[in-house]
Amino acid sequence: MKYNPLSNDLYILNRKRFVAQMKPNSMALFVSNDEMPRSADATYQWRQNPDLFYLSGIDQEQTILIIYPDCPNPLHREVLFVRKTNEHIAIWEGHKYTKEEAREASGIENIQWADGFDAIFHVLTTYAERIYLNLNEHDRANTKVPYLEQRVANEIKSKYPTHVIERSAPLMHKLRSIKSAEEIKAMSKACEITEKAFRRVLDFVKPGVWEYEIEAEITHEFLRNRATAHAYYPIIASGPSACVLHYVENNRQCKDGDIILMDFGSEYGNYMSDLTRCIPVNGRFTERQKAVYNAVLNVMKYAKSMLCPGTLFDDYNKEVGRAMEEELIKIGLLDAAEVKAQNPDLPLYKKYFMHGTSHYLGLDVHDVGYRYARMEAGMVFTCEPGIYIPEEGLGIRIENDILLTEEGNRDLMASIPIEVEEIEELMAKQTVKG
Repeated sequence: MKYNPLSNDLYILNRKRFVAQMKPNSMALFVSNDEMPRSADATYQWRQNPDLFYLSGIDQEQTILIIYPDCPNPLHREVLFVRKTNEHIAIWEGHKYTKEEAREASGIENIQWADGFDAIFHVLTTYAERIYLNLNEHDRANTKVPYLEQRVANEIKSKYPTHVIERSAPLMHKLRSIKSAEEIKAMSKACEITEKAFRRVLDFVKPGVWEYEIEAEITHEFLRNRATAHAYYPIIASGPSACVLHYVENNRQCKDGDIILMDFGSEYGNYMSDLTRCIPVNGRFTERQKAVYNAVLNVMKYAKSMLCPGTLFDDYNKEVGRAMEEELIKIGLLDAAEVKAQNPDLPLYKKYFMHGTSHYLGLDVHDVGYRYARMEAGMVFTCEPGIYIPEEGLGIRIENDILLTEEGNRDLMASIPIEVEEIEELMAKQTVKG
């Protein structure tokens, strides 16, 4: 792995927190993600199931975790199964966890080879009354391919029909939405790497560069700082492409006078960062570009102030919408009288700001959590308002990652340049240097 492993104290604590929510005499099962075929004998880059990683710290395929706190045999209250290696695997794929390494990484004493799972699991089912199964229950998920967790769940339900099946997902969503100090440390490292990449880009962009060249600069900085990977496929959208929310072609030449919207973030230790910045290709904003940029920045600053324990998402989004209406009126995109007479269920600002302002962030970019619950200390949210004007070929979005605490929110990206003057000054230094 590229990153420095996190302390196993984190995973020991996470399992204790999970066990505290389990019903009596229950067993929970977690499995790795599939190794997905691409074509011929190739596979897509593999990434660990975030719930299994959260509970074990094991970053390897074909891993299985059993948690059974009331097991009559104390040796089987936590069992971790890892892939058994051999000379052939070592030659073709490289090193795999030894039992000692898996024990050190996870803090779990009972480490078994994965080929012994079926026998141990079957014995444990004779004692457990309930089995917690884990599925992808993110409310935005639309999975059409049966994935490993789903196939395992179907097999267990069929093989053990008299057991009570429980859902792990609600428990995991609640736990993962509150970040520990160790998790914040990993996310802060991801934000630090992302900042380095942004500053590198500020020193690189000029008229005539291609979007994919900017992507390459970001990737270079990520890898040289031990980022696991991109947290998601980067959006490098210049000119009118910035009005396409999930633009990923990154194949347009950046022209003098354009604004480039860059939405990217590094992943470190499986924890995510998520940044959006907009910069002028030639290093100077026009008055119109500056007006739209500052309108978005004003909304962002107001939205950040509302991200605090006790806030409800519905209230938050309504207030952000009202702030956006005011800014859109100021820059001439909405008419005050029409806004006053609008259907409140179809607000006019949605024409120019059509996406949500915030989402949970953590082991996933769109991390798990409950959008109808009150915000709590320890949660991390993005804050990313935007204004998109296709007729002007101009799209502006600004995004930082915000940690909620009892003392107020903490911007994990506070040191990343965001003001118009900061960006212009840094890009001017590049011009002088060049």
